[in-house]
Amino acid sequence: MEPTPADLVAGLVELLDIEEIDTDLYRGARNPGGVGRVFGGQVIGQALQAAQRSIGGAKIAHSLHAYFLRPGDEQHPIIYRVVRDFTGRSFANARVIAMQRGQAILNMAASFQLPEEGMMHQDAMPDVPPPEALRSDRELREAMQDHIPDKFRRLFLRARPIEIRPVEADHLVDPSPCAPFQNCWFRAVAPLGDDATLHRAILAYASDMMLLGTCMLPHGVHWMMDQVQTASLDHALWLHEPFRADDWLLYTTDSPWAGHARGFNRGRIFARDGGLVASVAQEGLVRVRG
Repeated sequence: MEPTPADLVAGLVELLDIEEIDTDLYRGARNPGGVGRVFGGQVIGQALQAAQRSIGGAKIAHSLHAYFLRPGDEQHPIIYRVVRDFTGRSFANARVIAMQRGQAILNMAASFQLPEEGMMHQDAMPDVPPPEALRSDRELREAMQDHIPDKFRRLFLRARPIEIRPVEADHLVDPSPCAPFQNCWFRAVAPLGDDATLHRAILAYASDMMLLGTCMLPHGVHWMMDQVQTASLDHALWLHEPFRADDWLLYTTDSPWAGHARGFNRGRIFARDGGLVASVAQEGLVRVRG
């Protein structure tokens, strides 16, 4: 029987609810049913949770910068060691090392700030159709399942705790070259409660879902093609304003450059009311063989 939306979100919350082993030392659970390489957003979300729990207090995470060093293995939990490098009156900074079987798989630095007022401006949200006017990615995937290679079909069609509603046409079936930008709405599929640290961790998790593919759009390729090898190399996230990850958020991405088997991608995340709540940047490995 397929899990309910509440079950899916409860599973995501449990996945990001890291276990404290000792002071500044945490264990991140395996993703039940996960196979092969760990999703990068899971490692980022768990690492952010580790940093948030070590820093504690009233300071709020406002940015993180992470490097993916090795692929994570779904067969093993992930250990997170936090080093609190600086704690001041207004700001704090922590480093997180994510490890599996004695080897680092991710390094991350996170910065925290005590909330204060200051001058403000922001980009305008793109003019796109509302999520209610769009089909979900699940509906789109089911409609195109006959075009999906057998080895990807189960992963491609499984129910997910994050619902995505793409604005542009899906490029997996028709990967014709097009401009390197995308827009999509996303949200958790069930209510999350009011823990702001959890909402930040879930946004960090989801911010890795729609980004890397943007730099491939002008070249007519995608991650399911046999000749294409992809991997995230780094990930940066800036958290600007409060938000809820169980309300619709618009993720608009673009890619100003690709070359030397790397693609650079940028993202902006807007709340439904037009407020810019986060910005993202990522460089990824993209090799096209043959």
